[in-house]
Formats: sequence, C-alpha cells, structure tokens
Amino acid sequence: MILTALISGLAFATPREIAFSRLLPAAPALAAAMWPVVPTILLGAFCLLVMIGLSLVYSDLGTPYTAAAIVAVTLAAAYTSHIRLQREETLFQIRLVADAAQQVLLRPLPRRVQDVEIESLYLAAQEQARIGGDFYEVADTPYGVRLLIGDVRGKGLSAVGAASAVINCFRENAYDEPDLRGIIHRLEASIGRYSVAILDPDQPEHFATALIAEIRYGGGQMRILNCGHPPPLLMRSGEIRVLEPTAPSPPLNLAALLGDDYNIDTVVFTAGDQMLLYTDGVTETRDRSGTFFPLPEWMRQLGPAAPRELLDRLHRDLLHYSGGRLDDDIAAVAVRCGHPGARTPPPGSPGQ
Repeated sequence: MILTALISGLAFATPREIAFSRLLPAAPALAAAMWPVVPTILLGAFCLLVMIGLSLVYSDLGTPYTAAAIVAVTLAAAYTSHIRLQREETLFQIRLVADAAQQVLLRPLPRRVQDVEIESLYLAAQEQARIGGDFYEVADTPYGVRLLIGDVRGKGLSAVGAASAVINCFRENAYDEPDLRGIIHRLEASIGRYSVAILDPDQPEHFATALIAEIRYGGGQMRILNCGHPPPLLMRSGEIRVLEPTAPSPPLNLAALLGDDYNIDTVVFTAGDQMLLYTDGVTETRDRSGTFFPLPEWMRQLGPAAPRELLDRLHRDLLHYSGGRLDDDIAAVAVRCGHPGARTPPPGSPGQ
C-alpha cells in the first residue's frame, strides 16, 4: 500500500516525461508474496483506477500499455498468491504431523520425579526440522529414577525410526529390568532388529551411542552405564567433574564387533548436585575458526544455576558461538538432586 501510494503521488506530482506510472504493476506483484488472493486483486484494481485517473490528466502516458501490464501482472499475482497459500497450508499440516511425531518420540519430560528436578533441550540442525536421531527419556522405576540419552548415527527418517525403537524399548523395560546391563541388552536387540527389518541402501546398519543413569532412592548414589556416549558433567559445590567411564562399553548394535562387556560406574549424587547429559552436537559445535565449544569451561564459568536456566543459557550461547547455524542435532538433559529424605520409592520397589 505504501508503494502504491508513493508511486501514485510521484506520478501525479512529477512531469509526465518521467512516467512513474509505469511502476504501478510492481505493487500487486509484491502483494502476492504477503496477501491473499482477493486483496491482491483489489490492489491491482486500485492501481488500474489510478492509471485511468492519470490518463485524464496526462493524455500521452501510454495508458493502454500500462493498464494491460497492470491487468496481466495482477492476474499472475493472484494465481501466485493462491499457490503460495496452498503450499503454506501443506507446510502447516506437515508441521502438525512432525510435532505430533516429536511428542511421541520425544515426549515432554516431567519437571520433577520424586525429589529430582529434570529439564530438557532439543535443537534440530535443520531450521525446519522437528525431530532427528537424538533422543532422551526418563522413568520413575522401582529401582530408582532412570534416565536415557543417546544419538543414532545417521540422518533422515531411518535415524528417527531407530531412535524410536530404542526409546520405546527403554520405556517398556526400564521398569522391569533390575540391572542396567539387562536394559542395554534389550536396547541392543531392539536396534538390531530394526536395522535388519528396515532396508536402507544408504545406511544398511544402524548403531547408536547411549547412556543410562540410575539415581538410587535414598542412597545418595548414581549408577551410570555409558555405551560410547559423551561423558556427562557433574557439578558439586561449583566444581565441575567430567564423568568419564572407567572402562569403555560398546555402542548399541556394535557388541558383535566390540564385545558385550558393559561397565557400570557408581558416583556420589547428593542434595544440591547437578548433572548435565548431552549429545555430541553440543561439544562439536564450532565457531568460525573451527574451535569446538568448550562445554566444561562454559559450565564452570556459568556456576550454579537451576536446570531450566542452565539449558536456556546453553541454548543461547550455542547459537551465539556457532553464529546461529548448527551442524548437528542437539539434545541435553539437566538433572538436579534434592534432599534424599524426600525421595520415596514407588510401590513394588525392592525392599518395600
């Protein structure tokens, strides 16, 4: 509208030799990028009326040619607007489906389980993406609060399917398996069956890194089984500790090649302690010089922070560090332990 008014004013106010009126077809052409069909046609009709009014003042503007151009551009703009609206509706429906799929695959985690505070973050590398191969889950089981985080190697729908197979298997078995090794064996079998069932010529086999953490009820301890996943960070009294596994465990679906010797580490996790679980998209984020994001130093400088605040700051700083462009999906889960006395095992727990 501003462009139309500006062109019309210049056409009336300037000598006819300049012929600003020839720019009137540009107004409906630009309107097609933002307006629906009817307003676009109305704007074209208004431009046509302006041109007719100019012809009454200046008789030698080439009115028939400009008027024909306005009509032709308006019709083309109306059709373009119609196509754009159809595609926007299609994209909207696709996003609804993608959001529904993400709610199933990465459903919102509870903000508190017993006395454990939990917050999560997921960022897709592709701007329009909603889901990917990174995953996380939490379960309040008879054996403690169990957390899962992992990353399926590969991209596309096959990686999403493999992540879904792992998550669903964890949701089913986290409540029944008394030992973390039993859960890992089930996850290993699940992703193996998925890899065999899904024929993908670009990626015939899938494998995933995964980490399971189990926060025991009332014991002030946490057990960790790390299958090739980036080590979590533990913050206690402002000090940062990288929880490297004492012995490596193979990623999921690679036990046949590397052996199925799974190692479980036990660490102290008491009131006030905070842990950050993350996928390698966090530590492999690069700045313009190619330097990786220094996660332990960043967390040390941040200091004590609530889980939600920690992840919000991590989100902002990763985007700032990478210049707003992420090269890989990112998933992170922040966990903070409350007072042990507030934790009560659910019915059916061992010893209850």
